[in-house]
Amino acid sequence: MMPALLLIAHGSRDPRHAATVAALVEEVRAQRPGTEVATAYLDHCAPRIPQVVGRLADAVAVPLLLNRAFHAKHDIPAALRAAGSRLPVADVLGPSPLLLAALDRRLAEAGLAVGSPAARARTGVVLAAAGSSDPAADAATRAVAAEWRRTRGWAAVEVAYAYAAGPRVPDALAALRTAGAAHTAVAPYLLAPGLLPDRIAAAAEDADADLVADVLGPSPELAALLLHRYDQARHTADTTPALTA
Repeated sequence: MMPALLLIAHGSRDPRHAATVAALVEEVRAQRPGTEVATAYLDHCAPRIPQVVGRLADAVAVPLLLNRAFHAKHDIPAALRAAGSRLPVADVLGPSPLLLAALDRRLAEAGLAVGSPAARARTGVVLAAAGSSDPAADAATRAVAAEWRRTRGWAAVEVAYAYAAGPRVPDALAALRTAGAAHTAVAPYLLAPGLLPDRIAAAAEDADADLVADVLGPSPELAALLLHRYDQARHTADTTPALTA
């Protein structure tokens, strides 16, 4: 019997967050019928990790996180230990070509001709992330931006942060225009609606971005990536020899 997929999300006071996670779970179930999928939250939402792990006989924990920052390195392992769980934990979602495909999807839905090489060559994109105090996490986001530009042929891609220190959306848009981009777009590198995406959208509107995409949300690419991380962790757990005394 296949282990359950335990999706661990951060949680938010904004009800749109939990609704997005629920929609993403339904997409995962649709892509992998018969796989048990459970959800637990670190904060703000229910159920919390201790409420869920005790009823799962066998599972793989899959963090709903883009980067390996504090939540991945400390919060999730600590919460699982506190719950008495030794479940295998999958890697974070990023980086992955599937995330780039999901970003493309959201830009296309916002009205950008993503499929046109000429349109991409005229367009500068802001990859708007939450930001982190962990330099490695921010470096990973910048690497995603560089790969997105390299593989898609955007005029330029600039990173902006909604929370941590670093360039904000207006600064990134100004840099794109200075670099010669004829059109500008803002793509939130965030998983669900909430305070930070709202802040990014408002800043983009104030700075006259030509279009603003939606958050990654319950895209089919994100669901496929969660299943890929689950499969990777499951395979690792199956092939790792058990420790003996």
